[in-house]
Amino acid sequence: MRMARCVQPEWLDHLDPEDARASRSRRDLQLVNRVMGNAAILSRALLKAQPHSPRLIVELGAGDGTFLLRVVQQPTLHWQGGKIIFVDRQSLVSQGTRAAFNALGWDVETVEADVAAWLQHASPGPIDLMIANLFLHHLHAQQLTALLSYAATRANLFVACEPRRSYIALTGSLLLGVLGGNDVSRHDAFISVRAGFADHELSALWPQSSRYRLEEYAAGLFSHCFVAQRT
Repeated sequence: MRMARCVQPEWLDHLDPEDARASRSRRDLQLVNRVMGNAAILSRALLKAQPHSPRLIVELGAGDGTFLLRVVQQPTLHWQGGKIIFVDRQSLVSQGTRAAFNALGWDVETVEADVAAWLQHASPGPIDLMIANLFLHHLHAQQLTALLSYAATRANLFVACEPRRSYIALTGSLLLGVLGGNDVSRHDAFISVRAGFADHELSALWPQSSRYRLEEYAAGLFSHCFVAQRT
């Protein structure tokens, strides 16, 4: 029997960014991304969908920016640099992370805003690539429908890597403590899997009238990938 989707608040979203538990949990999240293999999963999806280097990338719910740094460092992509806009309710991208992007030829802009509000009102010009990593699962179906509708009016390519909602992934989330995850990370990992995606749930929420080619699939043991490419 398939697990029903259940969206609940995650502790990290409500902690002060300077809280020691929040800082530790953000480091744990980097470990979670490595265990899930999300940078490699996303780079493979990008290599297939966009062989040319994008000039403008927007990451939604970007956190500290280190995930996208690992993506652009993937040697298979051969990207040449451009501009990256990180959109998040909190500005967490460090000077060290900015410097690492700059060294690779990327200009970095951080926007501290609600993602849906920014998508609805901002005008950054044509967006070659829009990315969401471990972000969409925070949203209820109605919020997701609105956000994906805004994204479909702006992005030539939209790629998301999210938790897969499965009993295997749920079991994996319970083992985060073995890897040293703190109480916030252990709680949020379980909640994230329950709020994750399966089958073609994101495709069903993407605007049906839009001229996009959609692909959605399970990736690795714990991840779920969604790709929408303008035709």
